[in-house]
Amino acid sequence: MENEIKIRFRWVTLYLETKDAGLVCRKCGISRPTLRHWVRRYQSDGMAGLQSKSKRPKKTPEKKVTDKIGEWVLELRKRRLGSRRIQSELKRVHDCSLSRRTIQTILDQAQQPPLVKTRRPRKSVKRYARAIPGERVQIDTCEIADGLYQYTAIDDCTRMKILKLHPQKSAENSLDFLEYVIEELSFPIQRVQTDRGMEFFAYEFQQQLMDYAIKFRPIKPRSPHLNGKVERSQKTDWEEFYSTVDFTATDLNEKLRQWQDYYNHERPHGSLGNQTPWER
Repeated sequence: MENEIKIRFRWVTLYLETKDAGLVCRKCGISRPTLRHWVRRYQSDGMAGLQSKSKRPKKTPEKKVTDKIGEWVLELRKRRLGSRRIQSELKRVHDCSLSRRTIQTILDQAQQPPLVKTRRPRKSVKRYARAIPGERVQIDTCEIADGLYQYTAIDDCTRMKILKLHPQKSAENSLDFLEYVIEELSFPIQRVQTDRGMEFFAYEFQQQLMDYAIKFRPIKPRSPHLNGKVERSQKTDWEEFYSTVDFTATDLNEKLRQWQDYYNHERPHGSLGNQTPWER
């Protein structure tokens, strides 16, 4: 440290004697900005100004990922969610935005093993998507709890999803849901595709479809994969929405509506190239 101060003092004194910066720089092998820096420091603080100062910033930026956020990520991981879904749930539940890389870093630091999904071997996979919104809308029902059924409609093209809860599967509730879907979707429906549940084959439901000039396409018996988009959508509801709510809540339908809006307008969809259904 003392040698560095002596060397800098020699640069400064030589400059003060000669007033020739070029000569001092050539002789001492330093740049002009370096010489100016130490001359100013010497003129303002004397010999003390020739000492090296700490380059540590005066203010340390706040930690981006707090311990609380790390706890949220690990808690969501317990539900066997991948980084994409953890990112979505952090934003929806905690209003916290993190990149997938940051989430994966948290999981790696916590030594969380990667998710391993078992898949049945398939000879070939044929994927399709309708080109026009409303060209085909898949509708299905699933039992959420005793005396609680979810009606689900999803557009084949955009993946826009409409949800509503009813106490039972019936023709009356199917009619109510059909009206709700037509009101919620921003495009006309050409065709409705369902399984062979009696709530969809009821005369009242079929007559209403004909009145609206909507074609009806039931899938083959014992072929739920033909309604694959709505089936996978219901699985997402189970994993991301129903795992965070109380089934006995009086405002469950309102919360479901909020989840529907979030799914359609804010949640990126992997099969849509990380677009939301609304962007699609």
